[in-house]
Amino acid sequence: MLVGTIAAATVLTGCTPVAEGSDDFPANDIRLIIQADPGGGSDLSSRALATELEGILGVSIIPENMPGASGAIAMEYVRDQDPTGYVIGFSPVEIAMLNTTQGADVMPEDFGFLGQIMLAPGVISVAADSPFETLQDLVDAGADAPLTVANSGAGSIWEAATLGINEATGAQLTPVAYDGGATAVAAAASGEADAAVSGAGEAIGQGDAVRILGVMNDERHPDLPDVETFEEAIGEDVQFGGWGGIYTQGEVPEDVRETLEAAVAEAVESEGYTAFQENAGNLVVYRDAEEFTSFVSEQFSTFQSLLG
Repeated sequence: MLVGTIAAATVLTGCTPVAEGSDDFPANDIRLIIQADPGGGSDLSSRALATELEGILGVSIIPENMPGASGAIAMEYVRDQDPTGYVIGFSPVEIAMLNTTQGADVMPEDFGFLGQIMLAPGVISVAADSPFETLQDLVDAGADAPLTVANSGAGSIWEAATLGINEATGAQLTPVAYDGGATAVAAAASGEADAAVSGAGEAIGQGDAVRILGVMNDERHPDLPDVETFEEAIGEDVQFGGWGGIYTQGEVPEDVRETLEAAVAEAVESEGYTAFQENAGNLVVYRDAEEFTSFVSEQFSTFQSLLG
């Protein structure tokens, strides 16, 4: 079994002045650093959560986009701030990958993880007129000759997922990097690539132009009830997904950390946040701070083995 996401989670369908003490936390606005450009999945998920956190914590949550170096710039920035809890960040799956794939100074143990907030399960899709009618067809063809599989970029979770499929099945799927998940799926839809590995929402967004062959999760996607999981389709439990969470510095005061953890948990369960993720084609998956910390560590080990 090759698992890039673990199934032990709960699935639910400006510059800030720093206070010296933490007894009244939060007494000031909180900055939420986002490692991606505006408009993408990380950005929109972060902003949806920020809206809920404002009502819970009673202060403004100020999103700040800080893209670059595959997310390392933002992650290193958050890590290096004073550990007061007034600077938090959106943690994408790449926080467990960058040290391995990019040689970045990003190690999971340097952060304080507050909770997982979402999961975009991986899927593999082909053009609607592709000769590959089923996942087994694709895997069998890939065992005989190399096939090109588009993904969202070198070192991305979807490149890792493609290599994970190869490891589990013996197929020869060659990852081909594109500028983003939607572009990768479009390459498969046009026949430029034999297939694409992406988040479910990105594949669903192509409508009838693609055929989705399998879901890389422990259960079917609610928006794709007729699409089998990898285990159902080929007997291999391949699980990979674009997960996200919230993190801060590793040494924030305990009471501050507990306040932030509780706020994240409440925000994830809110109707507004749940509706946003469902509309985006993602799953609302929550892991508390302890579970999420262990999960990120496990993911780091997986990616070191797969990509190192």
